[in-house]
Amino acid sequence: MRDAVRIAAGPVGANQAAARSTGPQDTAWPGQSWAGRSSRVCVVAGQLSAAQATPETVEVTEILEAEDRPWVTVVWDDPVNLMHYVTYIFQKLFGYSKAKATELMLQVHNEGKAVVSSGSRDRMEHDVQRLHAAGLWATMQRDQ
Repeated sequence: MRDAVRIAAGPVGANQAAARSTGPQDTAWPGQSWAGRSSRVCVVAGQLSAAQATPETVEVTEILEAEDRPWVTVVWDDPVNLMHYVTYIFQKLFGYSKAKATELMLQVHNEGKAVVSSGSRDRMEHDVQRLHAAGLWATMQRDQ
């Protein structure tokens, strides 16, 4: 169980710590017990606010936020493949129209890279392998 938190006396500066951990035997105010409770106390501009939180809920939230971001497949410019071949590969592998495939090919050519697909990690690994088999330079990464 987390330790109880007691507010230190005196003025609170913007960057000063205003709380210190004490043992579970201490109480924050007379008549209130910290037993069975986990709390995080924050002091903002001299005001006290308490938010109920446990390390488990914070950890799960961070993991869920990381899992929400999809993976993307990035195709990089290379000096070997011709522009019309890259357009053809985008059409065949991803089912893009000629206009969309040409737009992505020009982005690769002019900017050096383009995101061509997004989704689960397994699917992006598969897309990268197919692009490598076609002779294109491709990587995968988390979407930003």
